[in-house]
Amino acid sequence: MDLVTSVETALGLLLVFLLPGYALTKAVFPEWRIRGAVAALRAVEILTLSLVLSIALTILVGFALLNLPGPGFAASWSDPLLELILSVITLVGLALGGVRGAYRKEPPPAPPLEPSPGADDGWALVTRLETIDRERRRAQHALRRAGGPDAERWKAAIAQLDEEAATLRVRREAEYRG
Repeated sequence: MDLVTSVETALGLLLVFLLPGYALTKAVFPEWRIRGAVAALRAVEILTLSLVLSIALTILVGFALLNLPGPGFAASWSDPLLELILSVITLVGLALGGVRGAYRKEPPPAPPLEPSPGADDGWALVTRLETIDRERRRAQHALRRAGGPDAERWKAAIAQLDEEAATLRVRREAEYRG
């Protein structure tokens, strides 16, 4: 195998398996950098996403070329039309990444994440509901033992605890409904 064939093979493999996916990954996630404490994880994420996107794009472009009317497609990895389209996708992805700041020294800020429903400390809610339930059982026991004016005080305490528990549950359910 001569040098030209080896270089063509290497470039073809990069074009099919890495470059379009990498360009699109940088365009979509310009804030991702392979630095710091999460460098290894970020490298694996970028490499995996690049590989999967490149293969998916190659399959989709090949499928489109096979099914579109036109000059005909040789259905091979070295077809010039496939190489041209994958090259254009790579260049567009690199340009978008450049516009979005993917190649600057300082990364652009990551988009703010919307808090997911219940993202706050759910443990505090569960603990409070358990405390309310425990206080309610104690108040019910005291109500059974009490008589006269004390009974009304315990009924009011039970009603207040029920109202607080219902309010907490309704608020949490509203978070999940969005």
